[in-house]
Amino acid sequence: MKIAVPVTENNEIDDHFGHCEYYTIYTVLDTNAIVSIESMESVIGCGCKSNIATTLADCGVKVMLAGGIGNGAINKLNKAGIDVVRGCSGNPTDNVKLFLQGELVDSGESCSEHSHDHGHECSH
Repeated sequence: MKIAVPVTENNEIDDHFGHCEYYTIYTVLDTNAIVSIESMESVIGCGCKSNIATTLADCGVKVMLAGGIGNGAINKLNKAGIDVVRGCSGNPTDNVKLFLQGELVDSGESCSEHSHDHGHECSH
């Protein structure tokens, strides 16, 4: 299984999925051991208007651990076969380990269009 995490240049989970610097992608065995960690550069912009869901799915990603993310991006990721866990923060590796231990719970909160300060409408 592969798990993707949108991260900042400081290697922290980004507060806004569409603004991340890059994605850290973890390859995990059935035993929950992390066997590789790679980076994928992000196309900056609203996640709901990019092809990042398809790109990640083509790489084998099945789970996205995100900070803030809008419903439009969640819908695109879900349609691509990627489950989303919202409300994550801090160190990406720590969050992946918590997820693998069953201790990371989706916050249930999505970004709203009113929380976007990047100069366009996202229709989340």
